Parts: sequence; structure tokens; C-alpha cells
Amino acid sequence: MANLVFLSLFMFPLLIFSYFLLKFSYSILLKPKLLEKRLKQQGFKGTHYKLLLGDLKDVGKQMDEAWSKPIGLTHDIVPRVDPFTHYMVEKYGKISLSWLGASPRLIIMDPTLIKEVLLNKQGHFHLPPLNPLILILTKGLTTLQGEKWAMHRKIINPAFHLEKLKGMIPTIAESCAFMIEKWMNSISHEGTSEIDIWPAFQDLTGDIISRTAFGSGYEDGKNILELQKELQQLVIEAMGMLYYIPGFRFVPTKKNRRRKELDRRITSMLKRIVDTKDNMISTGQTRGDDLLGLLLQTNKENNSLNNSHMTMEDIIEECKQFYLAGHETTSSLLTWTLIVLAIHQDWQEKARQEVLHVCKEKNPDAEAISHLKIVTMILNEVLRLYPPVIALYKRAYKECRIGDLSIPEGMDLTLPIMLINRNTELWGEDAEEFKPERFAEGISNACKDQTQMAFMPFGWGPRTCIGQNFSMIEAKVAISMILKQFSFKLSPTYAHAPYTVMTLQPQHGAQIMFHRLN
Repeated sequence: MANLVFLSLFMFPLLIFSYFLLKFSYSILLKPKLLEKRLKQQGFKGTHYKLLLGDLKDVGKQMDEAWSKPIGLTHDIVPRVDPFTHYMVEKYGKISLSWLGASPRLIIMDPTLIKEVLLNKQGHFHLPPLNPLILILTKGLTTLQGEKWAMHRKIINPAFHLEKLKGMIPTIAESCAFMIEKWMNSISHEGTSEIDIWPAFQDLTGDIISRTAFGSGYEDGKNILELQKELQQLVIEAMGMLYYIPGFRFVPTKKNRRRKELDRRITSMLKRIVDTKDNMISTGQTRGDDLLGLLLQTNKENNSLNNSHMTMEDIIEECKQFYLAGHETTSSLLTWTLIVLAIHQDWQEKARQEVLHVCKEKNPDAEAISHLKIVTMILNEVLRLYPPVIALYKRAYKECRIGDLSIPEGMDLTLPIMLINRNTELWGEDAEEFKPERFAEGISNACKDQTQMAFMPFGWGPRTCIGQNFSMIEAKVAISMILKQFSFKLSPTYAHAPYTVMTLQPQHGAQIMFHRLN
């Protein structure tokens, strides 16, 4: 009897171990191989599954090589920015199969299929599982799914209504004027100065989002921005390290403790700002016409009408989202716009003449920026060639079909916006060239094939970026005010090295030589 008890005690953990070993073996070996066979039977071309890593080793190798040196002054930047996707499309075609670890990933270049995915009528496509480190930065709108996403979007939408945003233009202009004054003070007796515009525009967009989000509390907002920038850098660093494994963020290392402390401080400061703003609105001390005030008022109205509202934690996370999205994307757009205009002096002068005619002696207002046709064409063409977000990523959570393709459950999809923006069938043989005149008749007429409206720098469908109007207004005001005060060209120290870290950025800075016009 004792022997039976001993044998049972010994066998039970062995059986448990065997079960998990078999389950693990199935998930990393048998399941991927069966999926690969099924996908290849459909006619998908691509790489073969490699145990555990899939194509991760090749992705890293190609990226390291591409990012090791700058390129010439060309807009043909895809081989440097996204070398693996470029390689896959060149070798296997516009629908190609690769492997992210043990997960199959389908690259889709067809705009019709992409829009079917983004429209997501059946609700089968959602974000892939997010790295937990991303959620340290924000659990706001872009990370949410389902009913919670729909509720947040409905409550946040009024704050980003175009008419509300127009009222923020004087605040945006005030921030731009402050930056331009600093640039003026740096100019030498010869009337020129070299400025790295990448950090300058990060500071500018941070100041703008602080002022427009928090109104009179923007100084506290700027302090939060500094902490969030440090936190973002630590998160990017951790995500890029090979030794990072799930759960490693809980190990009490010095950097993990710092990440936790930064998150605690940011959350605490935001809670104080939200409480103060809510109290000021309730007591009539402010109209609450900044982004936070509008959000709080709509949240209360929604609660009264539908008994549905965002919690204090939800509001804080959305405030973090204001910073992360509003600050990163617009600074990327502004940086690449000035770099491109520094290269294409003819378009810089065309834009300047338009601004001088439309804005005359005043700062741009809502009416003025609505008449900036050339500036708008330039911004759209920069967004085509240098989109802040180079690709969108989805996962099929149920087996489904898009077009003629059968997509199995668990399949990841890469929708490469930057590559689509250079598809010669859609944009013509000059797709790699900077030609703002493509947009002379508006976005819908910009494509060579007008049945394929393929311009979607802010996404498409229900999850189109909620801040796209804010970003474009901000960019038009900033570009207009800069063009009125300066002419500019690339510095001899500038190295053309676009790469992507969350957004498209200049790897070695963006050094521009400015000459004062007045």
C-alpha cells in the first residue's frame, strides 16, 4: 500500500509535466507545421517555419544591416526603414507568408483587402496581443477593443470635433511663436543657424498637447511629458533587448523599479490635474474648453443619458494617450516636412508665397489655414512618403475570409502602409518621387487608379485615428509660421537615415540651416 501511495505521488507530477511538455511541443512544432501546410495549399508563398524563432533572426539581421549606415538623399527609403517586409514583397509578392516566432504572419499589399480587414464588419480582426510594456505607457483608446473601445471613442469624439479644434488654433500659434523666438535668438550675426529640428519639434508638440489638453494646468502637463518621455525611452530599451522574457518586468532591477516609479508619479500627477479640472468645471471657475475639460463634460453627459461612463482610471489612461499619440505623430510629420522642403527648394518657395498671401501680417487662423492649398498638398505628399506609422497590425481571432483568402484563427496580418504608398500600379511610375501636385484635386483623386483610394496615413474604417484633424491643424499652423520667418536648407552634417521607433524618425537627427528672412 505504501508503495502504491509513493508511486502515485511520483507519477502525478510526472503526468502533469508530460502534459505541459506535449502541449508546448504541439504549440511550437506540430501546430505551426500543420498551419504552414494548410496555408501553402491555398497558394500562399513565403518562408518556411523555423523552430521557435520563425523569421525573427532574419528580421533582426536585416534591420541591423539596414540601419548601420545612412542612405543618399532619396525618398526610396523602404529598404532601410522596413527591410524585411520589402524583401518579402519583392521575393514572394503582394501577399506573402512569414513567421513571427511560432505565429504565421501574412503581409497584405492589396488596398481592397486591407480596407476589408480595417472595416472589420464581422468583428473577427483585432489588435494582436500587446507587449505588456506598451500598456505601461497607456491603456488608452488605441489599445482597447470591443464595447469598451466603442464607449471611449463615443465619449472622446466631441473633444476632437473640428469646430472645437479650430478654437485651439491661437493656443497652437502661441506655442509655435515661443519656439520661433528661441530659434531667432540662436541665429548668428550672419543671419543663419543650424538647428536639430527633431528634438525641437518634440518639445513643440509636447508644449502644444500640454496647453490644449490641460489649459491653465499646462505647466503640470509639461512636467508629466518629461516623465513620460523618460518612461517611453526605458520601455523602448527593454522591448529591444534580447534577454527580455515575459514576466521580466517584475524582476526588481534598477530600470524596472524606475519604470514602476515613473508610472506611479505620472498617474498621481494626472489624477491631481483631473480632480482639479473637474472641480473647476463644477464650480464654474472654467468653461472647460480644453481637451480634458471637454472629455470630462461629455463623460458626465453620457453617464446621465446612458448610465455609461469612463472611470477615473480610464480618464487618466486617455490623458496618457493624448501625449503618446499627439506628441509622437505630429513631431514626425513636421520633421519630415521640413527635411523634404529643405531638399525641394522650389516647393518651399511655393508654400512660402502662399502663406505670405493668405496669412499676410497675422498668425494663421481657422479661415487662413482652410485656404492653404499648397501647404495641404505638401503635407499629404509627405504623409505618403514618410508616414509616421509605417504599418498596421491585426490578428484574426476567428477563422474568416477576406476576398478569396481563407484566414485561420490566430493568423497575424501586416498591412504595410509605407509600401502601399509606393505601389506604382496605384501611384504611377513616379511613386518614389516627391510630387505634391498629385493632391491638387484632393485626396480622392490622388491615386492613378481612382477605384483604389489607397491613401490612409491615419488608418481607415472605424478605428481611423481620432486625432488626425488635430495633427493636420497643428502642422499647418507650425509650417506656416516657420515659412514666414525663415528660409532653410539641409545642413552639411545631416545624414539621411529614416528608421522607425514607434514612429518614423531621423536616426541621426535632423540638422537644418535656417536663414532669417526679416
